[in-house]
Amino acid sequence: MQPPTAFRNFLLFDGKASRTRGGVQLLVEGNRITRLIEGDAAPPDGARTIDCGGGVLMPGLIDAHWHTMFAALPLMALTTADIGFIFLAASAEAERTLMRGFTTVRDLGGPSFPLAQAIDRGMATGPRIYPSGTMITTSGGHGDMRPLEDIPRSPGGRLSHMEHIGGGSIADSIDEVRLRAREQLLQGATQIKMVGGGGVSSPRTTLDMFTYGEAEFRAGVETAAERRTYVAVHAYPPEQIQRAIAAGVQCIEHGHMMDETTARMMAERGVWLSTQPFYSEEDQAPLTGQSRVNLLQVLEGTGTMYPLARRHGIKTAFGTDLLFSPEILPRQGLMLARMSNWYSAAEALQMATARNGELMALSGPRNPYPGKLGVIEQGAMADILVVDGDPTANLNLIADPTNFKVIMKDGTIYKDTRAGV
Repeated sequence: MQPPTAFRNFLLFDGKASRTRGGVQLLVEGNRITRLIEGDAAPPDGARTIDCGGGVLMPGLIDAHWHTMFAALPLMALTTADIGFIFLAASAEAERTLMRGFTTVRDLGGPSFPLAQAIDRGMATGPRIYPSGTMITTSGGHGDMRPLEDIPRSPGGRLSHMEHIGGGSIADSIDEVRLRAREQLLQGATQIKMVGGGGVSSPRTTLDMFTYGEAEFRAGVETAAERRTYVAVHAYPPEQIQRAIAAGVQCIEHGHMMDETTARMMAERGVWLSTQPFYSEEDQAPLTGQSRVNLLQVLEGTGTMYPLARRHGIKTAFGTDLLFSPEILPRQGLMLARMSNWYSAAEALQMATARNGELMALSGPRNPYPGKLGVIEQGAMADILVVDGDPTANLNLIADPTNFKVIMKDGTIYKDTRAGV
């Protein structure tokens, strides 16, 4: 068993407070934070001491909307490549994700179960993953990437390539929704992802279209609830969001086109908004045609969505949803820094740490990591960043991973670049 690790000489941002504080030390044993020690007492005998050089010690970052398997490869490659190649690319990108300071991600669509298991067993390096498995959609809905020669589809017929590898599952009836949801839960899904309408990366869809009715959403919600977890629904406009909420959905992904009535409904019913600060076309791989039209609608909605969420007190999670391009993935931290357009630096960091940790815990007994995430407190999981500077005063520090001098996940140090070490 590895010896305890004592962190000293730092300012603490614990994930919940609005400012940093000094005068404390931190002790990690195994994969847990065991003590916050007031004052300057000597560390326990045999402990490894990490002098943080006056930097800020904070929880590891959490990305609440990530696609582990799909981030680093172009869409065309994903629709044709061998699954082994896809896993190798995803594994390499998972390590880079961790090195950007993101110690946990919630995967909202893709066959990430084997990679999550490999990371948990120390066979690969990356963040802990909360997998949804395949996202469940309808024929013609967002995520239906079949070539036209695969149409018509017969119920129970041959699966398309993307369905076969777990990229997306078509379910056109209540029974099929239950079947596909149960298949994901069988593989270890921590939550279920369903599609409420069109999406940016699906060029044959428009954002205003509908996929499921309330009955199909309710079937997904009931199936997830039978395993004591929840459904997250991809939806942009008010009508899609309201239909999902009426069916008992507990988390909306995106929501950029919501209106006042919808925001009020979400707040009153305690529904989560897991969304992304899409701000410019640079946040996506280059798009054309209907996909670009859809993206422009999302960008237009970003500036009104966050003020609505804040005004109504919606439980809001931070995510990035960066897809299909290795060139844009280094923007993951930049996306968080951009939250300063609507929130203070401390509020944005709270969202990407403690608040996102609350959303991870919504998986209940399906949560494979039962310790608290996103906070620095006794008993919490030992996911820790040491930052050269104070991100509660300058959120832009998060955009540059070289500012992370120490990265610890689950009690293991993956980066330590302190001077003289």
